[in-house]
Amino acid sequence: MSDLSATISPAVRLKGVSKTFGPIQALKPVNLDIAAGTIHALVGQNGAGKSTTLGILAGRISATTGDVEIGGARVDLGDPRRARAAGVVAIYQELTIVPALSAVANVFLGQPLSRGYLLSEGAMQSRFAELAGRLGVSIPTDAEARSLSVADQQTLEILRAIQANARIILFDEPTTALAQPEREALFKVMRDLRAEGHTLIYVSHNLDEVLGISDAITVFRNGSLIETRPTQAWTKAQLVTAMLGEEMGDIYHRRPASRLRDGEPAISVRDIALPGAIGEIGFSVRAGEILGVGGLVGSGRSSLLRALAGLEHRSSGQIEIAGREVAWPRTPRAARALGIALVPEDRKHQGLVLGMTAADNVTLPKLRAIARSGLIDNQLAAEVAADATRAFGFDPKRLFAPVGTLSGGNQQKVLLARWAFDRPKVLLVDEPTRGIDVGAKAEILDALRAFAEEGLAVIMVSSELEEICALADRVIVMSEGRQVDHIDASRAELSVHRILNSAFGVERHHHV
Repeated sequence: MSDLSATISPAVRLKGVSKTFGPIQALKPVNLDIAAGTIHALVGQNGAGKSTTLGILAGRISATTGDVEIGGARVDLGDPRRARAAGVVAIYQELTIVPALSAVANVFLGQPLSRGYLLSEGAMQSRFAELAGRLGVSIPTDAEARSLSVADQQTLEILRAIQANARIILFDEPTTALAQPEREALFKVMRDLRAEGHTLIYVSHNLDEVLGISDAITVFRNGSLIETRPTQAWTKAQLVTAMLGEEMGDIYHRRPASRLRDGEPAISVRDIALPGAIGEIGFSVRAGEILGVGGLVGSGRSSLLRALAGLEHRSSGQIEIAGREVAWPRTPRAARALGIALVPEDRKHQGLVLGMTAADNVTLPKLRAIARSGLIDNQLAAEVAADATRAFGFDPKRLFAPVGTLSGGNQQKVLLARWAFDRPKVLLVDEPTRGIDVGAKAEILDALRAFAEEGLAVIMVSSELEEICALADRVIVMSEGRQVDHIDASRAELSVHRILNSAFGVERHHHV
């Protein structure tokens, strides 16, 4: 058992806690103490067991064996309501804000302040101001939640947790959708919560953030707790080695230049426009090339990919596929008919059918290819899905699990395997490694390299600029919906510094 401090009784103690889903043991018996008034990070690859541990503490998942103690007392966290009663509240990537309600109403959702039988709007307004003031945040009380930034919506969830008297707050990948200034603001709130005596348990794949914010770090691997140390006793390299069980090479190794650079463009676009979002964009990508799209959050990168994928019916432009001018795609069906496929940023809600198996998700675009006499050949479908996922290091035992139960890394592998089976001409990928651990990230980057080597034209948006610099043959940079730079990697022009300077307007270059 790991005990971070002999003098501070643990806020949370796990004793032999395990979880089995059918034949799969997601979590082997865990013994862990988490000190009161600390920020304790849980890290590991997707499927390592950290999210299962968080789910057990949140009451979303029932442990198969073992006991949980909160403040020295054994508790039954059989559902989220019981967890809240024990002082444990979770804040997930998928926020539970009600968009149509005001900021105040969201904070007091399910726990309104009242006088007699009447709600006390004044008391709730006053309490909201007090809570916000304690954390140094400013959110208009009457603003509809849908009008707020993701960061402010997340803050409402934190205020709701404090109002519910949560002493233990669980954070699941809280910075995934946040820009850097918003991340820094969240970290300030987390430090303030710690200073007030709250215990924070924090799951993240961003090791730099973990090392910067936490007091202690626990590493999980293959369902087992590997080691817990005070944060100052870890280095990033040691964390990666503990997560993988081996030393990790450089996942951002530079991809060799495309061998097909002199061929005809697989796709050429000009004058792309989407009212209120993007305009004045044009580029070409040859088969075998990777075009990176750099820029800040909100610069229009995702809107560009959605327009190319036929998801923005108001978009317009001129497009050529393999040298032939075709009609601009205004529906996903039209884009697919042109050989354009999208791996979206929001894989859970826009890319996958969560209730279907991984195998069914892989074969979904080409059901006719696995049909015999009008009926799906399940054996053929299984063989096709196994072949398509093998190159991604996907565990074949998980092929017939509902894809919604898989880790983020495995879900992304399923999406990429779908297009390995269907073979589009142009593959659009939006934030391909967001929320994915370092091991799965390396496999996904290698898969994108392989797609290009096999002759696909790949257009990639990523906020991880090192990824773009490692993979792309050329990069366009966007700012405020416009293309402001075009960088050719073969001329040694490509660097994170160059992309950021262009995105922030420090340097402006004529694009071609």
